[in-house]
Amino acid sequence: MRILITGTAGFIGFHLARRLLAEGHEILGVDGFTPYYDVGLKQARHAILKESPAFTAAVLMLEDGAHLATTSAHFRPEAIIHLAAQAGVRYSLENPRAYIDANLVGTFNVMETARVGGVRHLMLASTSSVYGANDKMPFVETDRADTPLTLYAATKKATELMTHSYSHLWGLPTTAFRFFSVYGPWGRPDMALYKFVEAILAGRPIDIYNHGEMIRDFTYVDDLVKAIDLLLHCPPSTTPVCKGDSLSPVAPWRVVNIGAGSPYRLLDFISEIERALGRTAERNYMPIQPGDVPATFADTSLLENLTGYKPDTPPRVGITAFCDWYRSYHGAGGPR
Repeated sequence: MRILITGTAGFIGFHLARRLLAEGHEILGVDGFTPYYDVGLKQARHAILKESPAFTAAVLMLEDGAHLATTSAHFRPEAIIHLAAQAGVRYSLENPRAYIDANLVGTFNVMETARVGGVRHLMLASTSSVYGANDKMPFVETDRADTPLTLYAATKKATELMTHSYSHLWGLPTTAFRFFSVYGPWGRPDMALYKFVEAILAGRPIDIYNHGEMIRDFTYVDDLVKAIDLLLHCPPSTTPVCKGDSLSPVAPWRVVNIGAGSPYRLLDFISEIERALGRTAERNYMPIQPGDVPATFADTSLLENLTGYKPDTPPRVGITAFCDWYRSYHGAGGPR
């Protein structure tokens, strides 16, 4: 299958492209290499993907709709997986304009590309942050998600709604998936695991928000991309697959949680990092930050009903894999 993936120089896009290439698919990877974090890390990811003759890289900004349209038309994708976005909950407080440009304008251009190209399946990344102030646990796809706490979450919910309208108007099969605290090797430097490992190895204190009273549904990246791969072959139609299906009543559109379905205490997560590094962290306990929520927890029943799969990598395994990668990539010393 010919698949256009946006954000292939990013954390999740890199892992997904690598998996799909290994399965024999032809991939067009689109990325703008924005300087939100170390561009060298993005280049290193793309260098690995370029080792496959089935991978073609296109460096462009999704806000440039004409460039995206021309590139896509030449490739003729059968499916589009839209992962590129301005990420980060806290950065949306500093640079809100970046979220409007990348997440709203960029997603509109991807939608137009999918419509004009007549792709079989449009898939796009959303986030557990759309559940916002909802405190009903676990989060279910059919729960209301109308109280986002950050602009980042608001733009991701908006992209869900935008794609729903296109799915209804043009009969475009579309799946939106909501991520839950994804972590693993090649992760972003602004993510908690990366920052914790970096600080601990450098002998600096780590900042722990809400005094450690945080629970997250940590999802290992290999589990996440396996779930996306399986969902790729389950484009929505007009018939629900099970009770509680989030399938739209007026469009071939669905939203699916991808999480571990196993909430995990942040303090336990930090303890596993200490174990993997063989070092004890100096802990700086702080109040909760604006936009943060104390807990996330995914109901993964729909994912299981659609694909027969439930993410199952325990944090101990995933954290060890990240720490090993970090030391290898950065040449960081210390006991293993």
